[in-house]
Amino acid sequence: MSLLPFIKDDDFISEVKKVLEVDKNDSRKNKSIRNSIDPFSAIFDASIQSIPINLWFELEARRQSQKTLQNKLGLFHQNILGHVRGWINLNTGKVVDLLNTKKKVIAEVKNKFNTTKGSDKVQIYDNIKFLLDTKYKGYVGYYVEVIPQNKKMYDSEFTPSDNKIKKRRPRNKNIRIIDGSSFYDLATGYNDSLFMLYMAIPEAITKILKIPVMNILGKNEMLELYKEVYQTK
Repeated sequence: MSLLPFIKDDDFISEVKKVLEVDKNDSRKNKSIRNSIDPFSAIFDASIQSIPINLWFELEARRQSQKTLQNKLGLFHQNILGHVRGWINLNTGKVVDLLNTKKKVIAEVKNKFNTTKGSDKVQIYDNIKFLLDTKYKGYVGYYVEVIPQNKKMYDSEFTPSDNKIKKRRPRNKNIRIIDGSSFYDLATGYNDSLFMLYMAIPEAITKILKIPVMNILGKNEMLELYKEVYQTK
């Protein structure tokens, strides 16, 4: 039985592996962190937390590793969706991330609602509008926030504010902002497909690392964590 109905197991496991590789080469990473640390910030922060410098450094290395992981997760979702039948992953460096010619959809995927600053949202809007006006006439362009704010589900017109001119970009029914759960369902044709992905990740990690990850994480704890971020049916 496959791990997920909308993506091949080999593709899914390959993408999970890429995320797991974030924590490789710890010694080289730690050296890089030491070279970039502000020593003044270190002594203030360590004093506030009442911890020794060595412990502070370990926590800082862990924090920076987590930041790297967060940066990789946007690409993880882009890659996963790019493996779904009908979708094309345009890869990094392109104007948008995903294309589906049958559904007539283009999409830019970000991991979290607060990942992108305001000026970048305006640029995303302008990029999508340019593509809809030129190469992809008749398409719908989505700005996807995989993790939404306040557990909201939405699929609405995307009108980011341009602080330079103190105005929002004009409404356009074909330029939209959507939460991750709703977009995954749109992309895959399955209900609760993002939740399916979430619950399948420990199974994929178990196959890769050969350890019972679900037993370590705890299924009930995983469910509660998901409910903290997403609406569930």
